Amino acid sequence: MQSIEIAGAAAAGGVLGYLWHRLVGCSTGACPIVRSPYLSVIWGVLLGLSFTLGR
Repeated sequence: MQSIEIAGAAAAGGVLGYLWHRLVGCSTGACPIVRSPYLSVIWGVLLGLSFTLGR
């Protein structure tokens, strides 16, 4: 059960990171985290994992 929660948190974080890139993004390209959709997804996955593993 715990592995399902971890995978779900990583997937949800990745989706939210991608949505952040698409909806908010960075118009100048100078934003290090959201200038690329790949970086946004990676940051989202890491945040999702940290929230799940931190409790």
